[in-house]
Amino acid sequence: MNYRQLQNLTLGILGGGQLGRMTALAAHQLGIKVHVFTDQPQAPAREVTSCHTIASYHDLSALQEFARQVHYITYEFENIPTTGLELLLQQGTIIRPAPDVLAVSQDRVAEKTLASRLGISVTDFVAINSLPQLEQELANHTQQGTLPCILKTRNMGYDGKGQVRITQFEQAEYAWKTVQQMPAILESVVDFVQEVSIITARSVSGDIKHFPLVTNIHRQHILAETRVPAIVDISVRQQAEQAAERLVRELNLVGLLSVEFFVTREQKLVFNEMAPRPHNSGHWTQDFCTTSQFEQLVRAVCGWPLGSVAYRPAKMLNLLGQDMQQLPQLLQNPEAKVHLYGKKDAKTGRKMGHVNLPG
Repeated sequence: MNYRQLQNLTLGILGGGQLGRMTALAAHQLGIKVHVFTDQPQAPAREVTSCHTIASYHDLSALQEFARQVHYITYEFENIPTTGLELLLQQGTIIRPAPDVLAVSQDRVAEKTLASRLGISVTDFVAINSLPQLEQELANHTQQGTLPCILKTRNMGYDGKGQVRITQFEQAEYAWKTVQQMPAILESVVDFVQEVSIITARSVSGDIKHFPLVTNIHRQHILAETRVPAIVDISVRQQAEQAAERLVRELNLVGLLSVEFFVTREQKLVFNEMAPRPHNSGHWTQDFCTTSQFEQLVRAVCGWPLGSVAYRPAKMLNLLGQDMQQLPQLLQNPEAKVHLYGKKDAKTGRKMGHVNLPG
């Protein structure tokens, strides 16, 4: 691809949140135009792009018109209906990662089934479709002494939403109502000592690069801090890289895959969940890695070679609505790299930005 072709390249991003915003900024740095499709008129990504479509993700005609104006399409969150994407794919649109990858990541049962089939350790789980089925499974756990368990919706959950911890059989009806009587997954609780994640990139040619394994610290189910790299046995890092590589190869993924794990006391990894997009735990790469996760995604989606993942130790702190009073103090630190998302209302629990610091 020559320079003239690069000048005319347009990347389409489905989703206008902060991940879309930072992906767009990375694309602009490479001279690539960006067109954002979002159903949110005040989406953060709109502030940094000149081209945007405001429409429902179910609006097939709007999706088709969007596809005609871009060369490649990617997405910044999972909760996008795959029906429209499959239609675009049939019409020749290049979507990376592919819609079938997205479909697996949208379903907690499907992704855990895939991981298990690939020999990746997962916690015990079962699909739940009714209250009587939940009661039967909880009766079994009670008899075996394996409570507590976690009941989660199969779809649409994030940051602890759509899940409930069950400590006794009598909570069955309450738990079923909590997940709004939607298809769910019942998981055994993992006795873990650390939560870690890895982001893996795969190019069109099949080249694979792993960002380092990192430690994640959550508060009230929302990521509060990421530490780079994770302080773990080398075997744990190897387990994570092998698991991520199996997943991206099996899915034939082009783009990014973020995979979250629990580390047990025996230094074994247990798969938790995955996302085929940039991840909150990879924001530190903007300032302490040769290639950020956002640039790496753009490179992969547009068919370019992957960039270097050489890095320096660092940590990332999420800035939620209730944390914004700390901003003046953070700006006093000459080593702090502050990234704000342009959101107007600083609501409690809302991700407003993050700060990257040397580790």
